Amino acid sequence: MKRVLVEGLTTPVERVDAVPIEAVIALGANLGDRAATLAAAVEELRRLPLVDSVRASAPVESIAVKPDGPDAAAPAYLNAVAIVTTRLAPTVLLAYLHAIEARHGRERNEQWGDRTLDLDLIAFGDIRSSDPRLLVPHPRAAERDFVLGPWLALDPDAELPGVGRADVLLERLRAAS
Repeated sequence: MKRVLVEGLTTPVERVDAVPIEAVIALGANLGDRAATLAAAVEELRRLPLVDSVRASAPVESIAVKPDGPDAAAPAYLNAVAIVTTRLAPTVLLAYLHAIEARHGRERNEQWGDRTLDLDLIAFGDIRSSDPRLLVPHPRAAERDFVLGPWLALDPDAELPGVGRADVLLERLRAAS
């Protein structure tokens, strides 16, 4: 097994000959040059080791969501989804996502606060984990039209593991609003 240094820790990386898995990553930004930040983050995903391909949706704008619900007074978000084909372990991919956020000035001062870049691991193949260090699928992905819509634009057959088809989830969200 190859080892790589990630955020100061020596973390195992899956073998180079491991079977590639599709990971779904949500990207969002509501501070700074949002479009440039999302584009740069997608390019950084493409340069990660053991990443074979990256497909990214067109960005969509959305209202900021805070713990108490939508906040029209906060700066609006620009969101996108990327589907990454990778041979990285999910925990290693997540560590790389956090490193990319940090390079773009992400600060974790307040839960659901404004941010220069937010990268969420929405799904990693059909893996399901409730470990606090690796929650997949993302626990709120089924409640986010700004995740489901762009994801469906890339993959009309998208399915959130253990939850259901993304098109059905999006339809329910839109019917409830």
